[in-house]
Amino acid sequence: MTSPRKPALLSQSEADALILEVQQQQATGTFDTTDRALITQLVEGFNDTRGMKRLAFAEILGKVGKPATPALIDGLASHENPVVRRACAKTMTLIADPATIPTLVNSLLNDDDTVVRASSVGALAVMGEAAAPVLLEIIGSPSYPDSSKGLATWGLSFIGTAGAEHLYQSIDSEKEEVRSAVIGALTTLVQENEDQQALGLIISGLSDRASMVRSEAAAALGKLSNPDVVPHLTTVLVDRHGDVRKTAAMAMMKIGDLGAIAPLQNALSHETDTTIQPVLKLAISQLKRKQEEAEDSWD
Repeated sequence: MTSPRKPALLSQSEADALILEVQQQQATGTFDTTDRALITQLVEGFNDTRGMKRLAFAEILGKVGKPATPALIDGLASHENPVVRRACAKTMTLIADPATIPTLVNSLLNDDDTVVRASSVGALAVMGEAAAPVLLEIIGSPSYPDSSKGLATWGLSFIGTAGAEHLYQSIDSEKEEVRSAVIGALTTLVQENEDQQALGLIISGLSDRASMVRSEAAAALGKLSNPDVVPHLTTVLVDRHGDVRKTAAMAMMKIGDLGAIAPLQNALSHETDTTIQPVLKLAISQLKRKQEEAEDSWD
């Protein structure tokens, strides 16, 4: 972060007057988007202690659009007040200007305020395709802490169809952290768009060479509540890694398909890990309860 500058604080009455004046200018089409001093003053409005007034400044700057980007970049990169930095990152989501990506990445990785970091990755997520490569790079790099990778993974899951092609390609990454994060993001594509290519890639993740990815794929299928994937989950009930077996059993329980009872019972009869046996028993009991409830409904 560059050297902080001292913000030009506005009194509440001055802030109210500025908001009203600029809103009127925008309503009448007389706002001068080349007035950098005024735009900077609007960014300084984020110093206001009233949340609704900060929102008003954000909405104004959102309407200004890309001409507000330089001032928002400066505010996010160097303002001494974390509240202002947070608001700058959040306002960037309204504009979605790719020019903000380097600053957002820097804040995600280096800002000492957790809300600023989270707000920065939220802004990156709305950039869609433009932000997907950099988020994938963060996830796969050994240079960044798990906290940053976790935020990048969260952001990737919200990119949606705009970043679909990057996700399809990155499922073959050499790095298991990337493949695992991609599985999670593909889940969103299936949930929101019934993306069959994404579903196929998730299913293929059950046979990934890394147990982390296989476990993520099993968990993802559990979130989809699609009975058609139960046979695929059945194949990993014999996985050599206990976490994968456990995740598959929980996923089958979540899906709730009664056809999963028999394979779960078979898996239990061969399971030797005493930490996994209770999970299998729980899944079976929950599905049997559902079966009994279904039968009772016909009495």
